[in-house]
Amino acid sequence: MYFIEVVLPLSLANTFTYQINEAEYHFIKPGFRVAVPFGKSKIYTALVIEVHQNKPEKYEAKEIHQVLDENPIATPVQIQHWQWIASYYMCTLGEVYRSAVPAPFLLESETIVTQNNTDFVLEETLTDDEFLVYQALQQQSSLKIDEVAQILNKKNVLPLIKSLIDKNVLKVEEEVTESYKPKLIRYVRLKPQYNSNEGLNQLLELLKNAQKQREMVLSYFQLVATEKNKPIAVKQLTEKSNATAAVIKALIDKDVFEEYLLQQDRVSFENNLQVNNWSLSLAQNLALSEIQQSFQHHEVTLLHGVTSSGKTEIYIKLIEDFLKQEKQVLYLLPEIALTTQLVARLTAHFGNKVAVFHSKYNDNERVEVWLQSLQKSEKAQIIIGARSALFLPFNDLGLIVIDEEHEQSFKQSDPSPRFHARDAAVILAHYHKAKVILGSATPSIETYFNVQNKKYGMVELTQRYSNVLMPEIELIDLKDKYFRKRMQGHFSDVLLNHIAEALALGEQVILFQNRRGYSPVLECMTCGSVPECSQCDVSLTYHKHKNQLRCHYCGYSIAKPTHCSTCSGIDLTTKGFGTEQIQQEVQALFPAAKVGRMDQDTTRGKFGFEKIIDSFSNREMDILVGTQMVAKGLDFDNVNLVGIMNADNMLYHPDFRAYERSFQMLMQVAGRAGRSEKRGKVLIQTYNPNHNTIQQVTNNDYLGMYKEQLYDRKIYFYPPYYRLIRVTLKHRDFEKLKEGSMWLYQVLKQNLNIPVLGPEEPAISRIRNEYIRIILIKIPQSENLGLTKRKISKMLQSFEAIANFRSIKAIVNVDFY
Repeated sequence: MYFIEVVLPLSLANTFTYQINEAEYHFIKPGFRVAVPFGKSKIYTALVIEVHQNKPEKYEAKEIHQVLDENPIATPVQIQHWQWIASYYMCTLGEVYRSAVPAPFLLESETIVTQNNTDFVLEETLTDDEFLVYQALQQQSSLKIDEVAQILNKKNVLPLIKSLIDKNVLKVEEEVTESYKPKLIRYVRLKPQYNSNEGLNQLLELLKNAQKQREMVLSYFQLVATEKNKPIAVKQLTEKSNATAAVIKALIDKDVFEEYLLQQDRVSFENNLQVNNWSLSLAQNLALSEIQQSFQHHEVTLLHGVTSSGKTEIYIKLIEDFLKQEKQVLYLLPEIALTTQLVARLTAHFGNKVAVFHSKYNDNERVEVWLQSLQKSEKAQIIIGARSALFLPFNDLGLIVIDEEHEQSFKQSDPSPRFHARDAAVILAHYHKAKVILGSATPSIETYFNVQNKKYGMVELTQRYSNVLMPEIELIDLKDKYFRKRMQGHFSDVLLNHIAEALALGEQVILFQNRRGYSPVLECMTCGSVPECSQCDVSLTYHKHKNQLRCHYCGYSIAKPTHCSTCSGIDLTTKGFGTEQIQQEVQALFPAAKVGRMDQDTTRGKFGFEKIIDSFSNREMDILVGTQMVAKGLDFDNVNLVGIMNADNMLYHPDFRAYERSFQMLMQVAGRAGRSEKRGKVLIQTYNPNHNTIQQVTNNDYLGMYKEQLYDRKIYFYPPYYRLIRVTLKHRDFEKLKEGSMWLYQVLKQNLNIPVLGPEEPAISRIRNEYIRIILIKIPQSENLGLTKRKISKMLQSFEAIANFRSIKAIVNVDFY
């Protein structure tokens, strides 16, 4: 008897055992995909994690349907890393597998209906819809469920299909479909008989009355001459000759051209190698050699370099060293927006050795990068990506670069696994015996704490590249400006004068406001009521461009009302301001300037980021208004003025990291100014210029912020001294949730001798009609983390075992950010 242990792409904690035959036993290895039956009739793609001969005791092992691979698609180290993520972040291995693997690899059964082989169907017993399906099956042998839905123009056709099965008209089959197809490009070539001079004359004679076809053939010869024996693509030929595809089809039909298909990678970067015209400065060279020394003693090294100190150039030199040793390099970034500029910089240096992997890529593109990484292809020696790139199958990983390591976007919040890419990358590097370099101008307190405790190495880079001075930061007191009536809209006179001056010098300006939309609140001046979302406890944000009120939590939207829904008053006014309003005000104040906006609303598409970043880099825009996207590591050489519209927004968030985050955000935004020759200027508008954090930003005092925050964290039991686990409970019934959360809190409190807080209502206590309660568990460093997590898991299992509480969703977030 031979068996395999598999993990299914479902949120199930256990692995499952299936039976295989002897030939399969010798062929299958961990990392193979197999199609397995699960439940009554479903088929799933499972991943093999072990091959063995131990019969399961509790159930009869089913046989597998088929083996889907000839070679493993996952590596043993990768599976080990997934198991670590599942145990550390308290989720299931199935959830990690599902989110790690590109969707086309996870074939799921598609239900197919075929006609039952009975000779006789009583047609008069069928309803009209049933008869349509029956008729369609006379034309073709089988139909997919969604095809039935299209025929009947209905969404839910399952009851109807069930009725047909009951009447013995249909039977159901489950079929596993492979959804990844290689990308094929159409090419054309001239038929051999026309390749000689005589053949050419004969061809032109043949086409003398078809002007467009003649032009197409002549364009083909021009392309052959310029492209030097490269294949000629149909798309290329139609663009060159300004003709339609119909002309090419006519030439193929006349046997002048023959068509053929070639497979092409969906993601490829042209080999545009440029000669290195930059060299490292003395400070960069010193930092590079210090990093190499630090790597001899530490697996992880922090590069603490001020903004625009040339950290990317140091990474490039490090990557060169690892590529010479034939190692793979993973380069993690917090934002997809940053990949655009970085890909351009790295391909200029390394050519076509760079692959990119993130969620804006479609499934087929992600499969290609996955396979390239698995085969250690030439094209995937350096992989750039957001946090999902961490799950790729690496064969020989040598270096992981984590840029802007302090960013909260490295932590996944939904769906599970809720992992932190920085921490998981350190573990991955440990498994591969690779090195990690963390880069940041404003490191997270946890990372700096690890440096102080000699767990990580650190290298500092305190001056900007080419000795450009750090930007000059000026605070503008909004209380005083409003009092003296020196404000126009949301702009102080000082900010307006500086913008006008920068535009007169042909320089570009970045304005930062960390809130999208036009304004967060629309208020009735008569009765003071504010339109709220019907499904969440939150006011609707006004978006002027679409003239609608939208909820940023569930997507609910309504047209902007003309009068108040409570008192029918018509005096409605907006309170607060977002990027859309700033863009409109700037446009009114500087009508000659071109103003762009970069936020979640303007960067929806696959190339949304590229379009905005490229047009700003190419100086097609004068002023860029943006949310935190503009703060992260972007490099624009013509920006010398950065305006922060309101620095107080972030300071008063109900979050223990609010001051640290505000400091990081303001320092990063300030770092976009003056990155070439001239010293930049940063203007910060605030109601509270004497606030400690804002003073620390002005004086670029990271250590001051670090010490102050560390003191607070120690007193109030927060990281890095304590580990946090947040349990979020959700349910539509307020009373049931209240009762369930109280029960869970008391059980946790009694069984754990550590601080447990809650159950607390968060600031937004209802989202998508589900009420929310939060329990916070603080684990001191002296406690055994693994043991505590196992206890918590047991208590959550007993919580789910209570019939009354089974419908309450419990979400566990370890090290929540």
